Amino acid sequence: MSDEQLLTRPLITVTNLIWSFDATSQTVQLLLVRRDQEPFADSWALPETLLRRHESADDAAIRLIKDKIGLELSLAATEQLATFTAPDRVPGERALALAYMTFLPSMPALTPGYGASEVAWFTLRRTAEQDTLQNGRRTFILNRPALAFDHDQIIATALTRIQNKLDYQPTVLRILGQQFTLKEARNVYATFLKTTPAAIDNSNFRKTHAHLFEECGTATPKQSGRPPKIYRLRG
Repeated sequence: MSDEQLLTRPLITVTNLIWSFDATSQTVQLLLVRRDQEPFADSWALPETLLRRHESADDAAIRLIKDKIGLELSLAATEQLATFTAPDRVPGERALALAYMTFLPSMPALTPGYGASEVAWFTLRRTAEQDTLQNGRRTFILNRPALAFDHDQIIATALTRIQNKLDYQPTVLRILGQQFTLKEARNVYATFLKTTPAAIDNSNFRKTHAHLFEECGTATPKQSGRPPKIYRLRG
């Protein structure tokens, strides 16, 4: 094998899918940034960073959150998703992507960090026909592709991972905080299952998911009537 066929030093990027939940609209949110550098200048993408010489990928994923949205989190807030290595996933020099997911229980104010001209929360909407990310009048239909690099594929992989884990390890519910109502949980499940909250029977949902989350009290009343019960993830 010739030296030209060997790839000894590819660039390594860390890409982070930062998820949250809008309590007002009861919708799942994903953070996107508008790039201000080539390649794909002025295109929207997932936040990412180059892996530095003396840091682990885990450390880079946490640093990326601090750099992009100013939050200092522990590694417990993230989980590894997958590694993306297609030779043509980026133009120019070969680059591998180590993808992570982060689940935030609140939506902090956003200020563009290095490499971004804009940063915003996008609402995830899923139907049998397509997945979209929406922010005001801006809508991205995923898998067209809509985003820079192979980020449509990375999001598709994340959606499949989250959906497949709903019935045994629904870590995505961390976007609701330490405590949540069944209504909130059903809204999250409905998004990833491509259905509506009304199609998920509340009583049956509580019974079939009792091994995953437990009752821990009642919510503070915001209006007349019986306040909803609140739950938390087991373990």
